[in-house]
Amino acid sequence: MSDSLVIIPTYNEIENINSIVLAVMSLEIKFDVLVVDDGSPDGTAKAVLQLQKEFSDRIHLMERNKKSGLGTAYIAGFRWALEKNYRYILEMDADFSHPPQKLIELRNACVTGIADVAIGSRYTKGGGVVNWPFIRLALSRGASLYVRMITGMNVMDPTAGFVCYKSEVLENIGLDTIKFVGYAFQIEMKYKSFKLGYKLHEIPILFPDRVKGKSKMNILIIREALWGVFQMRWRA
Repeated sequence: MSDSLVIIPTYNEIENINSIVLAVMSLEIKFDVLVVDDGSPDGTAKAVLQLQKEFSDRIHLMERNKKSGLGTAYIAGFRWALEKNYRYILEMDADFSHPPQKLIELRNACVTGIADVAIGSRYTKGGGVVNWPFIRLALSRGASLYVRMITGMNVMDPTAGFVCYKSEVLENIGLDTIKFVGYAFQIEMKYKSFKLGYKLHEIPILFPDRVKGKSKMNILIIREALWGVFQMRWRA
């Protein structure tokens, strides 16, 4: 068993799941993988079960009955990881927007003590996005600035979903108090870590748009994120 677990939430990712899991398996640092599948009708979970035959001790599957939000999928994964005593718990998307090789750098930042929460960042120096339309980039950068202004966090990419947590952060953050399930979930996790005094460190990544499958982004998720920042700051 590795000391590091990568959690990959999925819904209809049959076009990506084999490739992304095998990419993680091929890294020179040993990572285990937990796929949290929200009842994908396209057979994503079945594909993971096939991969388990080759990597029975390293690939794990949590099947949920329905699509219940990104945040609830990650929290379920976090709880599973803590029960299994993983030391470093990472989250990433299935669509290769998060470069698998960077998992090593995120983990190392936590192992060496540079970070308690290491963030794969599009907007820190050396990071960037690939093949994004101008409007999407402007909205994303504007949202990041908005979050920094409201929360006071010095995190250039607060909505990032490519993150490594030390286990003690997840043990102390109060997972049962996390309110949001969409992109605001990512902000809330970082904000609570920040308020508890943990070290947040950004590592630059190049973030390409997904090539296969459909994006899960919609206007309700964006609205939750924008309004959620005010709610988080008010409660704090």
